[in-house]
Amino acid sequence: MTDAPAGKGTGVRRRGRPPRTESADTRDRILVTAREEFSEHGFEKTSVRAIAKAAGVDSALVHHYFGTKEQIFEAAIAVAFAPVVDAPGAIADGPLEGVGERLTRFVFGIWENPTTRTPLLAIVRSAVNNETAAAVFRRLIAAQLLSRLAQQVDHPDGELRADLAAAQLVGCAMLRYVIKVEPLASADVEQIVARIAPVVQGHLTGP
Repeated sequence: MTDAPAGKGTGVRRRGRPPRTESADTRDRILVTAREEFSEHGFEKTSVRAIAKAAGVDSALVHHYFGTKEQIFEAAIAVAFAPVVDAPGAIADGPLEGVGERLTRFVFGIWENPTTRTPLLAIVRSAVNNETAAAVFRRLIAAQLLSRLAQQVDHPDGELRADLAAAQLVGCAMLRYVIKVEPLASADVEQIVARIAPVVQGHLTGP
């Protein structure tokens, strides 16, 4: 009796490219794992090998799907900034009256959403110590939203005003979600918006 050909009747899959559905599932699993690893350890202390091990795949497969660690990082956190691509039209193009509240609600809405919070934690923790992560932050946040806001503000120092508004929001978010300073960490988000929005508005349109 002859042996069955490889892949027929033996449960052994032929070598070659995996089925498309399996490829998509594997890619998604790597992305989810990468977000978790970057969020917990930051960019510097996260390796491709660690991501691969946690995802249950080979390091070469991670490189195959995403390339370098920098590219993996950007892909892993991009989901958090997908809303930012569409946000400028709703936030910056509206009337300047009330823009502080619109922007504040938008930012804290992303932080309050568990799906987008993890990649945000990853990039904030990483950007503090790594220039690559900081560059991703500037590209995905500053270029997409702040520059649009600066153009709408009718002041010669519009860019500075937009940066100060961002600093107010990012600083508050870091204290609440990253450092978890109390009572800010457990305060109701509506209370935070009510306190922060007028300050952001003042940065953008105040004297």
